[in-house]
Amino acid sequence: MTASRSNDRRTPPAPRKMARKRRLVGWRRFAFGSLLAVVIGAPAAYWMAGALQRAPLLRVSTIVVDGARWVSEGEVRTAAAPFRGPHILALDLEAARAGLRALPWIEDVRLRRVLPSTIEVTVTERAPVGIARVGRRLYLVDGEGVLLDDYGPRFSALGLPIIDGLAGRGGAALEVDRRRAALAARLIGQVSRHEELAGRLSQIDVRDPQDAVVLLSGDPTRIHLGAERFVERLSTYLDVAPTVRAHVADIDAVDLRFGRRIYVRPSGEAGGSGGAVHREAADGAAERPGPPNGGMCGAQ
Repeated sequence: MTASRSNDRRTPPAPRKMARKRRLVGWRRFAFGSLLAVVIGAPAAYWMAGALQRAPLLRVSTIVVDGARWVSEGEVRTAAAPFRGPHILALDLEAARAGLRALPWIEDVRLRRVLPSTIEVTVTERAPVGIARVGRRLYLVDGEGVLLDDYGPRFSALGLPIIDGLAGRGGAALEVDRRRAALAARLIGQVSRHEELAGRLSQIDVRDPQDAVVLLSGDPTRIHLGAERFVERLSTYLDVAPTVRAHVADIDAVDLRFGRRIYVRPSGEAGGSGGAVHREAADGAAERPGPPNGGMCGAQ
C-alpha cells in the first residue's frame, strides 16, 4: 500500500516581515541597554566627579615661573600663593591672571595648567625707559609712567637717563603725569635708535609737557628740544655748539624749538636776555631781544 504525503505544509514568513521583526528586537535591546547604562552610569559618574574633586593628586602644589628677568620669581610665587591648594580644574585662571598683573613689573601674564598639579606662569615684563626722580627717591619708570621698582645698583648696567618733572600737579609722591611720561618715552625711543646720541643722553626734564629739556654727558648746557624732532635738534646742537661757545663761553641754555634760529642764554643772565643765532651763520652777532614770549621756556 502506498503512503500518501501530507498536504499540511506551513508557508514560511515573508523576508521583509522577518527583517522588521529583527530590527524591532534590536531597538528594544538598544533602548534597554541605554536605560540600564543611564541608571548605572549616572551615579557612577557623580561618584567619579566627586572623587576627582577630592583627589589630592589634582590639587595645585607646584608653580613654575618663566620669563622673569627683573621681577623676582619669589615675588611672582608670593603673588601666586592663592593658587596653591585649589583643584587644578576648578582654578579661575582669569582671576589669577588679574592678580599677577597687579605687580608693577608685569605687563602681561599667561597661565597654563599642567596635569596633575602644576601651574605654569609665563610673564611679559614692562620695559624701563628711564630713572624717575620723584621727591628724594629714584625709581625705574616705563613709557606709560608706571613706577616699576626702586632704582638700585642691580639696574646700573641699564644705562638709563634720569627723568625729572614726572610728578603730577598735586606733587603726590608716587603720582606720575602720563603726558610727561609719554614725552620722555617718545624722546628716549627716538634717540635710542642713534647709538652715539643715546650714549650721551644723561638727564631729561619734562616739567613742561610741550618742551623736553635735556642734558648731555659732560655738558652742563640745558638743551630745549620741544616735543618733536628730537634727533634732528640734538644733532643741530652738536654741530653748532663749538661755534657758539667761541662767542659765549659759559652757556646756561640753548633753545632749538624755533626752526633755524637758535636761542642762547649765557649763564647768570635773566630769562629774557638771551641772544639768537642763525644756524647757517652761527658765528654771527647775537640778536636781542631774545626768544618769543619774552624768555627761555621749559624747566626753571
